[in-house]
This record gives sequence, C-alpha cells and structure tokens, in this order.
Amino acid sequence: MRSFCHFGLILLLISLVTSCMKENKYTGIDKTDMDLSVQPGTDFYQFANGGWMQKNPLKPEYSRYGTFDKLQEENLEALRKLTEKMAKTAGSDDPVAGKIGLFLKTGMDTAAINQAGIKPLEPLLKQIEGIKSRGEVKEFLISMHAHSISPLFNVFAEADSKNSRWMLAWLWQGGLGMPDRDYYLEDNARMKEIREKYLDYITTIFTLSGKNEKEAREAARLIFDLETQLAKASMSRLAMRDPDNVYHKMSLTQLQKEVPQISWKRYFEGIGVTDPGEVNVAQPDFFKAAGELLNKVPVETWKLYFCWNVLNESAPYVSEPFEQAHFAFYGKTMSGKEEMQPRWKRVLNTASYALGEAIGEAYVKEYFPPEAKQRMLTLVENLRKALGERIQNLTWMSDTTKQKALEKLAAMKVKIGYPDKWRDYSELKVGESSYIENVIEAERFNRAYMLSKVNKPVDPMEWHMTPQTVNAYYNPSNNEIVFPAGILQPPFFSMTADDAVNYGAIGMVIGHEMTHGFDDEGRKFDKDGNLSEWWTPEDAKRFNERTEILVKQYDQYVVLDSTHANGKLTLGENIADLGGLNVAYTAFKMTEEGKSNTRIDGFTPDQRFFLGYAHVWAQNIRDQEILRRTKEDVHSLGRFRVNGPLRNMPEFYKSFDIKPGDPMYLPEEERAVIW
Repeated sequence: MRSFCHFGLILLLISLVTSCMKENKYTGIDKTDMDLSVQPGTDFYQFANGGWMQKNPLKPEYSRYGTFDKLQEENLEALRKLTEKMAKTAGSDDPVAGKIGLFLKTGMDTAAINQAGIKPLEPLLKQIEGIKSRGEVKEFLISMHAHSISPLFNVFAEADSKNSRWMLAWLWQGGLGMPDRDYYLEDNARMKEIREKYLDYITTIFTLSGKNEKEAREAARLIFDLETQLAKASMSRLAMRDPDNVYHKMSLTQLQKEVPQISWKRYFEGIGVTDPGEVNVAQPDFFKAAGELLNKVPVETWKLYFCWNVLNESAPYVSEPFEQAHFAFYGKTMSGKEEMQPRWKRVLNTASYALGEAIGEAYVKEYFPPEAKQRMLTLVENLRKALGERIQNLTWMSDTTKQKALEKLAAMKVKIGYPDKWRDYSELKVGESSYIENVIEAERFNRAYMLSKVNKPVDPMEWHMTPQTVNAYYNPSNNEIVFPAGILQPPFFSMTADDAVNYGAIGMVIGHEMTHGFDDEGRKFDKDGNLSEWWTPEDAKRFNERTEILVKQYDQYVVLDSTHANGKLTLGENIADLGGLNVAYTAFKMTEEGKSNTRIDGFTPDQRFFLGYAHVWAQNIRDQEILRRTKEDVHSLGRFRVNGPLRNMPEFYKSFDIKPGDPMYLPEEERAVIW
C-alpha cells in the first residue's frame, strides 16, 4: 500500500512500544555512550555514539540495531506481559481480550502449526489448479484480491489528493516478490546474486509444496520472467515521490477503456466496493502493461504465479520449513540477519498488526501517563512558534508565499498519544485451531475496513499508526502531525531530562514532521491538504535551487565501498531533518536553559542539544542492510542523519569549535539553508 503519510523517523512496520518504567533513570546524556577519543569535528556521529555502538553490538536476529531497536527490545517485554494476561482470558467474557489471547495462543502452538503444514491453504490452491481458461484467470484474480492476497497490483483507500475531504479507491502497481523493480533490472554482481537466491527461494517453496525439483525450478523461472516484465512496466521509486506523478483520477468507464482486460465493475464488486465512484490509477502505464500481460502470458504461468503468491504470503505463518525458507531469503539474503526473532516476538508483531488498536487501547491504559500528552502539546506549540518565526525571516521567499506558508502552519493539526475513538473489532473472527486462518481472516477484516471508506467523506479523526508504535508521521492530505504514545519516552522524550536534550530529541522529531509539510512533496499540498500550486513560480524555483544543494551533499556520501547515498530519493527526509533540527534549536533558545550557559556534565546547553539529537540515531548495521536501505529507503542512514544536517548549521560549528580542515567542516557557500 502506498500512502502519502510521511513516517518521518524510521521505517518500522510494527515497532512495538514502551513503558515509562525506566523514566526515573533517564537523565539525558551518558558519557559512556560517547567516544571521546574522536574529535567532534572529525565525525560527530562517532563522537556522540561510539560508546553506545560498542556496548550494543548487532544481535543475530537484527540487520540493524539502534536506539529504536533497543527501545523495542526493552518494551516488547512490557507488551508481552500485557498480552499474556489477555491470553489467559481466551474464551472469557472480555471479547476483545479473548480474541487477542486466542490469536497469540494459536500463533505459539508450533506443534499444531507444523502438523497442519499448508493444509489450511489447500482449498485455495485447489481452486487455482482448477483454472482452465484465460477468463477464469481474470475471475480468480478478483477472488484472490477478495481474500486479501494481491497478485499483480494493489488497491487501497486514500484521500483524493485534490479533494482531501473525500476518499478514493487507489490502484497501485505491484505484483513483485522482491521489494523494488531495480532488483530485477540492475546489472551488477550484487543484484545478480540476489536474483539467483530469489530463484532458489521460489524453487524451495514449490518443492516444499509437493513439486519435484525440475518442476519447481521451471515454475520459478516462469514466475521470475513474469515478474521481470512487471518490473519493466513499473514506475521507479524516485518518480513515485512526486505526488503529481501518481495522480490520475478517472471514472470507471474511462478505466475500463484504458485497461479493458479486467472487468472493473466486477472487480470492485468482488472486493466489496459496490460503488467506487472515481478511481485514482497511480501508474496508468503499468496497468496498461499488466492488462496486456493478462492476455499474453499462458494460463499455466498465471496459475503458478497465483500459487506462488498464496504460498509466499503465507510462508511466515505456516510450518517451520516454509518459515525458514522465507527467512533465508528475506532475512538473510536481503538484510544479512543471522537468526529469526524468537517466536513470541514474531507472533506479537503479527498480533499488533491484526488487532492493532485493541492492543493499543490496553497499552495506553497500562502505560501512558496523561501528563506526557500535556508536555508534548506545549512542546508542539513552541515548535510551531519557532517555525513561524523562521518562515517570517526567510530572505529567499516572497511575502505572498510566506503568508500562505504561515496559514498552512497555523492550520496544521496535532494528534498525540492515541485516537479519541477506538476501532470496533466485534466482527473479527478468531478461531482456536489455525494460526494461518486467523492471520488471513485478520487481513481480510482489516482490508474490508479500509475499503469500506471508499467514496465516502474522510474521517479526520482517524489515525494511520497504532498507539504502541515507536514513530511519528505527517499526513499532507489532512495537514496533520501525529505522535503515538510509543515514541513519548526516552531517548526521544523524558519528563526528567533537561530542555536541551528534549528539544534535541523529541523537539527535532516535532520539527521534522512539521517541516514535512514544506519539503519537496509536502509543499505541493495546501493548508487544506489539497494538491495545488500555492507557491509563486519564482519561489518554487528558488526552493528547488536550495534543495539541489542538499541533493549534491548527500550524493557525495559513501555508504559502503563504492556505493553512494541517493540524495534525490532521500531528499524529503533530509529536508525534514535539516529543517526540524533548525526549528528545534530556535525553539530551544526560547527556553530558560537555552538562554543560559550553564554546563551539565561538562557540556553547554547547546552541546547537550546536539548530543541529544545525535543519540537518537545511534545504530549498528550490516552491510547487506546498508545496501538494501540505500536502494529502497527514503531515509538516510543514521550516520548521515546526524552529520549531514549538522554540517549545514552555523550554531553547531560554534558549539564544538569546528574549523576549516576538519572533516565535518563545510564551506559556508556550500551549505544548504532552506527552512
């Protein structure tokens, strides 16, 4: 699924939460987390985090282990205790707790899971085997989407980019077993190796499902060739960053004319959307190509492709051989992980997706202190004031655009902690016998909930993250910044740390999300969340010139061997990092501590601010994960999220006496000044 929400800190699909149990132990800066043998002007990231990196080596189950992951480790235990109570209530009078308990119970019953193997999938696999004609291929494509398995493309509900108060059905390219088109198309040794391992993985899955080695290898080759054709038709990840590129609203009649190979009225009825109204086809060229493939690729190949989609999506939730094969490719080959997470963590992560707000509601009651919400509201308004002042003082922007930018900032909504209204899970069926059936049913339930919003008014109170998530986001269509309860704890936020550390950490997070409203994507949405051109052409040109400086800076960073960072792919996040840090610093200087020069632990307030910021991004990371993230992730790696913005901030130079000749030094004429 594609969303224009900017998950601006780090991509953690189900990063589970946190308690405030360790709050009284947190003071802000721990010198043992630093590497004092390194000069700040040489490598500030290493200076601030070298000790932490040494104390927290990579664990076998991780491809990247950082402060986020450490936080998750500590607090998964807290969430485990919470859900274990629920597991004991399975079948009790508390229906929601009972469902959570049953879900976890079936997920932990490895004996039953291994004994069942893929038997729960056999009815669906037999239906695929029974397909005889091209017409039946197209009908079964609809049936699979109705089962929440999405071969070929994806569908989801999202606000209309140019009418932000109305929900549209969005059709989005898909159909690939690897995470990006470039894995199929790039001609280098690393990609060739991954492609061979992917073919091996498909072969393994088919041999486990009953085919002999020769049949399985031939099936793998046919599936790979089909996916390669889909990859060639796919829009690049970089092109999709531009919201104008993925906005192509059309009527069902027009869609039928553009892609006649699928009965779109029948398709939407089949997935439970009786009246979709207009539809946004995000990548029209892809859908035209996919339609042509439906008429060209042999029926037997489509059958294999459908079976592959069922088996691949189910592999983590069925018997151990499938689970191990899935991990060997997606965990080891793609990311360099050495071991799977313990089973209880995997099941808890899945449950947190399946029944996210139900677990979130219990979490908030148990762990979230009400005073944290009020403290955050104060911080947000301080940051809003600081960003407003910075916009007012911009020398490169006209008064006309400034006024509209200030109006957008004033209209920006704030959500903190948890939603005012919780989701109703009463219709979700959770059984006692089959984990994979519970996973599929939860996926179907959540998909039906999402699609029920199509062609209806947007619910502005809805959240796109669960309360237990350690993250934050900006949603341009609702012009809102959202901070789940999970992130409101150390090292991001502390009720006991001094302002310098809090503003450097959670203050920067707030500023980062606010700045997303004015990055290269967010700036194209107005105060009401509509995609519209509200900048003067001259201001847009000056903005692009300034962002190009940032692109060139990040393009020069070497992430591994001869591989460089992708300054264009990460531009939005880099703008938000630089802008967020500047805004947080401006807000910090309005505080009593910010106006003083009182040292704590030998550091000035400004130094503590920058150290607080740097510590958020401490991490160790495997080479495979560096390469994967550089290819796929719109966020820069932790080292460059620290050193990159700081090299553009005069206040940082002054705080740590950075001089010409220091590796951290950047000549003033080469620095980026945007927000």
